[in-house]
Amino acid sequence: NFKVPGFDAEALMGAQKKNMDALVEANKAAAAGYQDLFKKQVAVFEETMAEAQKHLKSFDATKLDADSAKAQADLAKAAFEKALANMQALAESAQKANASAYEIVSARIQESLAELRDLAANATKSAKS
Repeated sequence: NFKVPGFDAEALMGAQKKNMDALVEANKAAAAGYQDLFKKQVAVFEETMAEAQKHLKSFDATKLDADSAKAQADLAKAAFEKALANMQALAESAQKANASAYEIVSARIQESLAELRDLAANATKSAKS
């Protein structure tokens, strides 16, 4: 029941509702991104473990010569490079999830500032009338 002449309380409440809706949307975007990231992490872990088990089963230290040692070194190098690529992909997924949530909130902040400027301008106009 508190009324200030020239001040549109409903418009302010509408703006606050939009702010909350934007936060909910940002949280949904972040959650979806993190869920995707978690699935990728599990897949990478499972793939890495399967590759490691496969190589351990085929490795026979009693038959190690220069050629097989080089082959084992090449396999280790390839596994390391693949792990680095997977880590980069996971980092990019996390960055995308964060960027998506940030864009939603940032856009709403800009809209909210414009709405507040308009409310203040309208209140000032009404007070002068």
